[in-house]
Amino acid sequence: MNESSVQLLLREPDETSLHRWISWIAVGLLLTGLFAIGGFALSLRSQKLRAGSGAERGRPLVLKLGHGLDTAHPVHLAMESMKERLEELSGGTVSIDIYPSSVLGSETQCIEQLQNGTLAMTKTSAASLENFIPSMSVFGFPYIFRDSDHYWAVLNGEIGNELLQDGEQKYLRGLCYYDAGSRNFYTKNTPVRTPDDLRGLKIRVQNSRTAIEMVKAMGGAPTPIAWGELYSALAQGTVDGAENNLPSFSTNKHYEVCRHFTLDGHTRIPDLLLVSTRIWNKLDPQVQAWLQQAATESSDYQRQLWDQMTLDAMDQVKSEGVTIHEIDIKSFAAKVAPMFENVASLVVRDLLTRISKVNAIEH
Repeated sequence: MNESSVQLLLREPDETSLHRWISWIAVGLLLTGLFAIGGFALSLRSQKLRAGSGAERGRPLVLKLGHGLDTAHPVHLAMESMKERLEELSGGTVSIDIYPSSVLGSETQCIEQLQNGTLAMTKTSAASLENFIPSMSVFGFPYIFRDSDHYWAVLNGEIGNELLQDGEQKYLRGLCYYDAGSRNFYTKNTPVRTPDDLRGLKIRVQNSRTAIEMVKAMGGAPTPIAWGELYSALAQGTVDGAENNLPSFSTNKHYEVCRHFTLDGHTRIPDLLLVSTRIWNKLDPQVQAWLQQAATESSDYQRQLWDQMTLDAMDQVKSEGVTIHEIDIKSFAAKVAPMFENVASLVVRDLLTRISKVNAIEH
């Protein structure tokens, strides 16, 4: 290398060359950053897809389900069946963790957790959904179902399917219905044989505007109380009675306090299994199909359990000394007739008309 070449290498770079080198370095750093961001995004997408398909690094996708019933209740037993069926359908890649007895909160609190995506599923009464999905209030109207066959023809038909989807704008999707039987009045001391017997009695109701209006129309004093607090409220005299189905009356031992059960069958309000759409929409379509199939099958199984448990509950509470009152429901239906004349919601009014036209033979 000659002296002129050495001097050329040692020469201080001019301003143009310096700017050119700085530009190339900046471009290099920018490209490195873009590649890093792209790789991170692809990694996140890959993780999401693995979670959606039910497994990430060999671990199953676990969906959390909370509800307020005890572990002996037919709905809980049906959910356990659903869990087993989902694991079977998915080959063990998807499972459900079930939290009963309100350990994750009340029905309303669990619904709110579904809405913000911190809980995957819950069981709730249609009555508790009124404040979230106004069309659900249709189930709170008394004596709209002629019998059990008519009831299930509605739930398993077009109307029932529409109602399961009505909450999607509120991040709530219905998967299936569970039987909750007919609701009836039960009281501590005063037997209810006519609506006049309800006059002055404080009757626990669900936090449902329709249920409150119904008890008022019959002459009682409706008192909303959380289900988990009802036994104490009855024992302490906060309320004089309540209204629910026979299995719930039996399994929660309300017969220890209330000695009269009236078979007036004023409403048939189903339970619903809900899933958060914030979680549902992230699931792979195959996982969605497995979950829907397992839920539908659990509904059929729960109805079988419910029928048997209702018969068993009747025998049990009788053996515990509870008096069962069979009454003529015409006087009760007459008392609540004005409720149908004052339905403000056009949607609910239309649903009531459509339900009345459903033929049970379609079931």
